[in-house]
Amino acid sequence: MARERSFADKFFLFLKGLSMGAANKVPGVSGGMVSFVLGFYEEMIYSFKKINFKAFKLLFNGRFKSFYYYTNAPFLVLVFSGSMFSYFSVSLVLDFLIDTYELYVWSTFFGMIIGSIYYISKDFNDWNTKNIISMLAGAAVGIAISFMSPAKENDNLWFVFFCGIIGVSGMTLPGLSGSFILILMGNYVLLLVDSVAMLFKTLTEVFTGDFSFLKSEERIQYLKIIGTFTLGSAFGLVTTSHILGWVLKRWHQIVTAVIIGFIAGSLGIVWPWKKEIYKIVDNKILLDSKGDKIIQNFERYFPDFSSSQTWIAIVFVIIGMGIILVLDKFSSNRKELIDG
Repeated sequence: MARERSFADKFFLFLKGLSMGAANKVPGVSGGMVSFVLGFYEEMIYSFKKINFKAFKLLFNGRFKSFYYYTNAPFLVLVFSGSMFSYFSVSLVLDFLIDTYELYVWSTFFGMIIGSIYYISKDFNDWNTKNIISMLAGAAVGIAISFMSPAKENDNLWFVFFCGIIGVSGMTLPGLSGSFILILMGNYVLLLVDSVAMLFKTLTEVFTGDFSFLKSEERIQYLKIIGTFTLGSAFGLVTTSHILGWVLKRWHQIVTAVIIGFIAGSLGIVWPWKKEIYKIVDNKILLDSKGDKIIQNFERYFPDFSSSQTWIAIVFVIIGMGIILVLDKFSSNRKELIDG
């Protein structure tokens, strides 16, 4: 599967990984959807599928070059280098923008998802009864997930490992937001905010020769949590990719129809006009062990069209749709250039 890529291809693949990593961290936005729209979803799935018994046999026999190309490692390294880099760069900027301009950020994502539905469905012409039912089933699951209530935080390592398996689903299933699933499981802040921040702080200290963190039980616990979550994510990526690779090969049209429906159903998750509802006990907002407010649900409402904010948000919805259309045009032109 591995093939020689030009420097431009490698650079754009790194940027695509950067985009996917940033999307994975935003609740309601699916990294898998980004990979689908940017045109490297199926290669990613089939590359993970190559991490199998034969690959480990090549590795243990010392045939490192064969292992490298058999697993399409050049592709995976570029994508996941971009994805990991985004966690300490683009995603931090996104965190700031969501805190500062929440309505406009969600409006942009809402527009991007609408554009993605158009992008995926425009070349899908096989709308028979079976595929329509599959699309409606995908939409129903997406809507159901968007109305679930979050659970409490749980730092048990077995549960954290399970969170890794489930949370990484956003990379392999377009439309399913791994970050939003982690919110529902109660561990979004623990795994994608606190633990990542602690890991970044620890790596910074290590590079400066400071190993004082080894004496901190709290820091060691966070490192155990992020390590366990990473192992769960790796396990989930490989196993779900094998399943999806098998399913895509046999029922490609049905899977595409389900994805279209699922992405449409997930629009409720990124609906811009919503507010967080916190758990209240004895007329006081309930806090977790770290002093953070515990989200109970999200209350969605219709926008006030007499407000200038609403119209600015609608402009950002259009901008989000435009971003996908530009990407579509760019990828089409690039494909024509390569084919020509």
